[in-house]
Amino acid sequence: MKFIILSLTSLFLFGCSSNDETSTITNPIKNTPNILFIIADDLGKDAINGFSEGTIKPNTPNIDAIRNSGLSFTNFWSYPTCSPTRASILTGKYGYRTGVKWAGDEISLSETSLQKYINEQTNNKYSTAIIGKWHLSGNSSTFNPEILGIDYYAGLIRGEPQNYYNWLLTEDGTSNIETDYATTKFTDLATDWINQQEKPWFLWLAYNAPHAPFHTPPNDMHSQGFLPEFSNGMDETPYYMASIEAMDFQIGKLLENISEEERNNTVIIFIGDNGTPNEVAQSPYTFFTAKGSLNQGGINVPMFISGNGVLRTGNDENLITSTDLFSTIAQIAGVSSREIHDNKSFKSLLSQSERVRNFQYCEKNDGTNNLWTISNGDYKLFKNENGNDEFYDLNNDPYEQNNLLNETLTTTENIIKTELETELNNIRN
Repeated sequence: MKFIILSLTSLFLFGCSSNDETSTITNPIKNTPNILFIIADDLGKDAINGFSEGTIKPNTPNIDAIRNSGLSFTNFWSYPTCSPTRASILTGKYGYRTGVKWAGDEISLSETSLQKYINEQTNNKYSTAIIGKWHLSGNSSTFNPEILGIDYYAGLIRGEPQNYYNWLLTEDGTSNIETDYATTKFTDLATDWINQQEKPWFLWLAYNAPHAPFHTPPNDMHSQGFLPEFSNGMDETPYYMASIEAMDFQIGKLLENISEEERNNTVIIFIGDNGTPNEVAQSPYTFFTAKGSLNQGGINVPMFISGNGVLRTGNDENLITSTDLFSTIAQIAGVSSREIHDNKSFKSLLSQSERVRNFQYCEKNDGTNNLWTISNGDYKLFKNENGNDEFYDLNNDPYEQNNLLNETLTTTENIIKTELETELNNIRN
């Protein structure tokens, strides 16, 4: 595994080159970057290295190498559950536009997927695939995402496997029971698909890990020691950490099996799709401010980007939302447009420091609670359909403990609140 870490580090530190989007592409394989987009399911800042939140961290040398050799976006916002995050990336639109606002909501077949958009704009320059979790077609187990313009799909159509060792694999529209460990199988499918490509590729690799059910991964993939079969009432944390470590192990295997030339020409984007599961949330987050909430613990999640064309390292504090990945990935693929629907490309940040957004927005509608939040980076406003609004000073209260609306606002706070309300109305109307 040390070899993998060293290879990744040297790849990202010394193998990066800037792409000239206006140049004529004479050899698309050498001059057009591959894009590897990895989604971890239910992974918050408190459960990964590189952030101060949380005290128990997994051993993740391969994810660490991606982060350390590139950019870590500290203010990246997802949605509070998986389906709307995935839909926002796939379409570049906010959930209230697509109707995908909570886990299990269905994507409309009228939407233009990111993969289809890229190939419409680049004369089919890319081979595209989604491998792993889909969870954008409700309770269907037979839906084929390829209908949305994706060249190849293989994975788990529904939200979570009932068992990581016994689950329903859908490939090319056909479903069969799979008994290989899900994280391993997704990696094997991804490796096989990449090695079959003869032109630049865009792979969306969506692991189910570390989403429930809590379980014991293969022993050689984690460092949590002996873990008996999980049952209710046991401490979930070591099982959760073991699942993250197994995913990291498989990410290392995937990268190790990609040729050096291909790796040198690949941009890697790694994200968590929402906050940590409530049962394993760590301080400063709580059961009620992690996954499923619009609090920072529910939507401010990890995003690391490394590889070809990523010339900056360290932390970037720009206000980024999951919708922005649509135009950013499209621009990496050679699309000229920097902004479409509800997203703004942040591709420029990979090589230079600048401000991309002045506000970031998120929403939640689980059928019972309907609310929205907006932030300018310093203050964060919650607007609730029931009128129970909240307002926080993120600089002095980063984990939203003191609702400023319980006090008399200062003149400055009133002005900022009004600005946030105005921008929120602009976004939603």
